[in-house]
Amino acid sequence: MRARNVEIFYSDHFHIPLPVEHRFPIWKYGLLRARLLHEGLLDETELKEAPLASRESILRAHDETYTDRFLNGQLTEVEIRRVGFPWSEHLVKKVLASVGGALAAAKHALENEISGNLAGGTHHAHRDWGSGYCVFNDLAVTALELLELKLVRKVAIIDLDVHQGDGNAAILNGNPDVFILNMHCQSNFPFRKVSSTFDVELKDGVEDDEYLRLLRGNIHRVFDFGPDIVLYQAGVDPLKEDALGKLNLSHSGLFQRDLFVMSECRKRRIPLSLALGGGYSRPIDATLEAYVGTYRALREVYS
Repeated sequence: MRARNVEIFYSDHFHIPLPVEHRFPIWKYGLLRARLLHEGLLDETELKEAPLASRESILRAHDETYTDRFLNGQLTEVEIRRVGFPWSEHLVKKVLASVGGALAAAKHALENEISGNLAGGTHHAHRDWGSGYCVFNDLAVTALELLELKLVRKVAIIDLDVHQGDGNAAILNGNPDVFILNMHCQSNFPFRKVSSTFDVELKDGVEDDEYLRLLRGNIHRVFDFGPDIVLYQAGVDPLKEDALGKLNLSHSGLFQRDLFVMSECRKRRIPLSLALGGGYSRPIDATLEAYVGTYRALREVYS
């Protein structure tokens, strides 16, 4: 049995031309969509091409000068290195589609309880600069648009990527209508953290049991806030095999994590919008399996 009216947004048809030696596994997006179709976790009718976010939407979270300089290819070499991708018109479309997919998924989730974006989770982008493969912050843009359009009163972000969402915190800190729960590896990137509403800092090498204990012990903070929607950054880079992780979670541990977050939202009837987040195993197979596990959890909870 399938969840009702599921729509999942993709943007892998906008391909970023990267050098062969580049460390970001850009091909993972297309491979994941193919795997989800092959395993029957999604079908073609449930997959929707992500719309491009408008400049107006981007400006809800980002500085106008920075936004226009990126869109027009005017970032400095230093700024481009900080982002981690060479500028191209392909990159502009990919970035706008990633944010557009996040916006579309959140709005669909408000009507249908669950949705997702096979990209996004770009939580290192700050208001006027990008970092760590993040140009625009899809989570911040989405939270602010939902609030400004009065589609919701309160937004919660559950960020379980292994890297702290410094951009989320920098853009959204001080907004009384946003709560950010962030669990991340303390010693990992970014090396200058920005405090979230509530941070759970993990030591290197944390395994499944300790990770899940801390998550279960702190998630009540999100629901005590009373959100109208949860934006879930479900990065799979806490996986033991991840090249950029430093934690030791198994595939089973990540599946239990996702199952728990989704179940807690569903039993409270809180809409959930899923962002893909990080994953950098080498070879990429372990990352893909973890991403697929997230969608297995989705089907188990919402079917």
